[in-house]
Amino acid sequence: MASDRPHCVVIGIGPGTGAACTRHFVDAGYSVSIISRSEERLAQFAAEIPHTVPYQADLSDTQGYRAALERIVAERGVPKVVIHNATQATFGRYEDIPVEKFERNFRVNTTGLLVTAQVFGALMAQAGEGAIVVTGNTAALRGKADYVGWAPTKAAQRILAESLARDLGPKGVHVAYVVIDAAIDMPFARRSRSDRDDDFFAKPADLASEIFHIAHQPRSAWSFLVELRPFGETW
Repeated sequence: MASDRPHCVVIGIGPGTGAACTRHFVDAGYSVSIISRSEERLAQFAAEIPHTVPYQADLSDTQGYRAALERIVAERGVPKVVIHNATQATFGRYEDIPVEKFERNFRVNTTGLLVTAQVFGALMAQAGEGAIVVTGNTAALRGKADYVGWAPTKAAQRILAESLARDLGPKGVHVAYVVIDAAIDMPFARRSRSDRDDDFFAKPADLASEIFHIAHQPRSAWSFLVELRPFGETW
């Protein structure tokens, strides 16, 4: 599908950061390819947000995910911006984490980013421009007893992103990792923290605005590791 608008890919669209990024980029003049494993979710967002094209993919299916990204390139061209927002988590102590879920989380959170870079990175480098922004959280910076099924995969994702940044940066492709240290303002977060006031939550639209800014930083002042949190968050 041809478009005069620049092309952005949002990997992992949901009701929080993914949808907010999609809306922000569309409002800024982009056409956005949106990816989710849920066809129902894709249909909903594609109907709600103009200038979006849906692509179904499950990052735990590495070959299927690669094929979906290659299809995006074939149909819509090389993106100028990629927001890698997909994640998979399993919570519990080390005795309780099934190995198959642990390995699945690595496929989604870490291998998925590698495949994203393998499909888009070299093409962006050939163009001499582009940005890949990866969304993370404090699990990427520290391990906790009940985060065994998640934190190692996010920490590996952060290190992979740093390796990509060092490789692709000199070729004109900006890779950044955004640590979102916050409860994001979504219905399930509100339900589970009903005792918290509004200031406790990070607003998806505000996160999207900062992610857009990071993706468009001037070359003389690129960020790699960026932390975003509400002003009242303890850290």
